[in-house]
Amino acid sequence: MRIILNLIWLVLSGFWLAIGYVLTGIVCCILIITIPWGLAAFRIANYALWPFGRTIVDRPDAGAPSLVGNVIWIVVAGFWLAIGHLVSGVLLCVTIIGIPLGVANFKMVPVSLMPLGKVIVPAP
Repeated sequence: MRIILNLIWLVLSGFWLAIGYVLTGIVCCILIITIPWGLAAFRIANYALWPFGRTIVDRPDAGAPSLVGNVIWIVVAGFWLAIGHLVSGVLLCVTIIGIPLGVANFKMVPVSLMPLGKVIVPAP
């Protein structure tokens, strides 16, 4: 079932969301000081392509620098990426088949707002 959901996800929203994260990551890596945010954007782009079967957990060693970095991220790119997830989630929830995909979009909003201090792991 995960494979079917991932394939439908990839076609309907995953590819487009991943492009948004990759573009954000490229811009962040071009600006040398924002490379940590660029790497986080690339990690989330990978997760946005194939989210079912994986989950996001907090890193236990993340501290105050992650919090400060996340605040900067929200202002620069996180707000717009979160809007993309919300719009995509609402549009997917219009159909019966799209409801699980819309819920997955809503679950990605927190990590799109605060990517630093998070780790993507296989789902139990």
